[in-house]
Amino acid sequence: MNKKPAYLILFILFSFKLIAQETILISGSVVDENNEPVPGVSIMLEGTSHGTITDVSGHFSLRLPKSVNVLILSHVQYNKQQVSIDPNQSSELKIILIESTTRLNDVQVEDKTIIDQEVVTVHKIDAKSAKSLPSTFGDFNKVLVTLPGVSSNNELSSAYSVRGGNFDENLVYVNDIPVYRPFLANAGRQEGLSFVNPDMVSDIEFYAGGWEAKYGDKLSSSLNIEYKEPDSLEAAVTIGLLGGTAYTGGSSDKVSYLIGARHRDSRYLLNTLETKGQYFPTYTDIQTFLTFDLTSDRSVYINKTKLNILASYGRNRYMTEPISQSTDFGSVQRNFRLQTAFEGAEIMRYDTYQLGFRLTHRFNDRLRTHFIGSSLFTREKELFDVEGAYRLCDVNTNPSESSFDQCVVERGIGTNYDYGRNSLNANLYTAESRWEYLLNANSVLEGGVGVTIQDIDDHINEYSYIDSSDYINIKSSIFNDLELNANQYYAYAQSTHLWKDSVHAINAGVRATLWDYNDQLLISPRISYRLAPKWDKITTFKFSVGMYQQPPFYRELRSYDGRLQDNVQAQRSLHFILGSTRLFYMWGRPFLFTSDIYRKQLYDIIPYDVDNVRLRYYPDQTGEGFAQGIDFRVHGEFVKGTQSWFSVSFLQTKENIVGDTYSVYFDPNGNEIYKGQLNQVPSYTEEVREVGWIRRPRDQRINISAYFEDHMPGDPTLRVYLNLVFGSGYPFGPPGNARYRNAFAGDEYYRADVGFSKKFDISINDLFTHIWVRAEVLNALAADNTLSYTWIEDVYGAQFAIPNSLSARFLNIKISAEL
Repeated sequence: MNKKPAYLILFILFSFKLIAQETILISGSVVDENNEPVPGVSIMLEGTSHGTITDVSGHFSLRLPKSVNVLILSHVQYNKQQVSIDPNQSSELKIILIESTTRLNDVQVEDKTIIDQEVVTVHKIDAKSAKSLPSTFGDFNKVLVTLPGVSSNNELSSAYSVRGGNFDENLVYVNDIPVYRPFLANAGRQEGLSFVNPDMVSDIEFYAGGWEAKYGDKLSSSLNIEYKEPDSLEAAVTIGLLGGTAYTGGSSDKVSYLIGARHRDSRYLLNTLETKGQYFPTYTDIQTFLTFDLTSDRSVYINKTKLNILASYGRNRYMTEPISQSTDFGSVQRNFRLQTAFEGAEIMRYDTYQLGFRLTHRFNDRLRTHFIGSSLFTREKELFDVEGAYRLCDVNTNPSESSFDQCVVERGIGTNYDYGRNSLNANLYTAESRWEYLLNANSVLEGGVGVTIQDIDDHINEYSYIDSSDYINIKSSIFNDLELNANQYYAYAQSTHLWKDSVHAINAGVRATLWDYNDQLLISPRISYRLAPKWDKITTFKFSVGMYQQPPFYRELRSYDGRLQDNVQAQRSLHFILGSTRLFYMWGRPFLFTSDIYRKQLYDIIPYDVDNVRLRYYPDQTGEGFAQGIDFRVHGEFVKGTQSWFSVSFLQTKENIVGDTYSVYFDPNGNEIYKGQLNQVPSYTEEVREVGWIRRPRDQRINISAYFEDHMPGDPTLRVYLNLVFGSGYPFGPPGNARYRNAFAGDEYYRADVGFSKKFDISINDLFTHIWVRAEVLNALAADNTLSYTWIEDVYGAQFAIPNSLSARFLNIKISAEL
């Protein structure tokens, strides 16, 4: 693979200080028209996110490069102002702001966030980049995989892992409304798209750890999405080989609307898989986001009372009739081949309805409240009846012989039979009240209470067995009806304080959660500190420590044998994160370098195995663990007028499961023998040993990713986009074998998706102003990536791990029209 992006990252990590431009230190004060100091004024360098805030005396100081000569000043009670800077000026600045309320007939004050201070490390992503990123289905979650600490080894799935956690440990909010993944999907090709519609997104915030107490009870990450509230008419339509999208938005006096629809048909791509057959996969969803300004007197304020409504419907239909599969594996010296002939079909379908709202009211300039409610209804069915007759053999690797590349020794033959008629209905409801109170320009108090109601019915009817040459092995057989009715109550309180010199900032809070299924009360204190030292105005340091506790959801409660465990405790994670952010300049343009070093101490964890994208938990077991690592990211305009970034992550995560043991057998001479050899010796002794510390399923030691955008010199309408991902292999092991669980390292995952686009300014009946023609080369390196392994036992009792490969190279064509 191409290692140039990795070299570029390492170069930046060790040399960015050397290429930073000469800087100057400016200082001054901000006053109003009565010469009174104005605290809490945001002062930003034009075109960057670097800046400071005035203290209680209205004073500020800021270091900036000589090439920057414009500052942007903003405050909720004053008009935004631009100030030009003379780099040779030595005296202090005095800036006068005009209060917006002095012109109420002309100026309306719009509701803003009371305090916007990033005390913890948060990755903010440009919504345009999320749409431009070349990926298999244009799924929003694929942009997250380019961030440090985030990994995925399946381009067909929207699932992602954060700092060693699994797919069920991530919070996702859209306008403060929680969203969920499907329950029954067991393969990425069965999934639909993630909930978030990229066409409708305005703001993206992603926390890889250390988030505030106001966000929920998960172990790994929090993704916060805000949908757009358009103030003018906009629309777009995209059609491609793998589906299409369409959206429109606009506004009237007090109402704005946004409607988006997506359709995915992946049959052409799935035809590149190793399993040949007939694929009929479709996914369609439609979402609408409405905003109502309920303010009675809009001559002074707009959006004093605002109502957001989010409604969505998702429909997934997946059917496949597999015919055959041929997989070669091994080495050049010794190669094996598994050939399988299938009969039957596999069907997965679900319908998901979601409705949510957020009512915001600002009582005055200090107090603001939110009331949030949501409901989710999902109806899922999984039907499969597949018989696969397999043959495992040795392949001749000698090209000089006539039997080259042919089966020469048969090692195993049998039939695998899978049958299932499963259905799941889930109703989830959430109600939450939040408030924010501004104590002064530098301090804010926040709090909230809420409840989540879970009502899940699961009907399981499935069995699987192997009919080999001399035996029948029942792998699993489950017939059960499960029901979960549980309520989760929670409350939080937190405070954010910014010192008057803007050097120090702190956020401290606590979250309490009670889950009535096991009556466990969880108390989660969290604190974050930010230092913006005076001696280095372009660097900030951040430290976070906090407890994050995840009450078990339905998947964590259901065991392998299809029963619900009653006494499962919440998994707990204690986060320690030390990070820094530095602004530097290359080629006269601003760049941000962020780094985090972290450790997560894990308690009461529930062990699990990963079966494609389905997680299989062992709720009757528990243990301890840890995750530790370091993340780097460089973000900026590597090409003028574009946004690109490079990320590097190093991770180690392990677990120690209580009571996890295995047996070792010895013959009379003290030699270790296998269990299958016990009947061949006159006597033997058995020794029981503890498994001890092993790698966790998502232990990816190194991950490198990049999003890069470029355009032709002199022609910005012709652009190229690169989505690059490289990750070391996840651990794996034979099923049901405690000794070798996660003992082997899987293959590396590497993938490059390249997109080319050309923009044409064309008007069709005055409806569309831009036409985009886009070509995407998916898996441009033709990497033969392995998703998982199927274990087969031959006639000699040896087990073989058969790799299951992902999609091959594919050319996707898209045409977009924008209003």
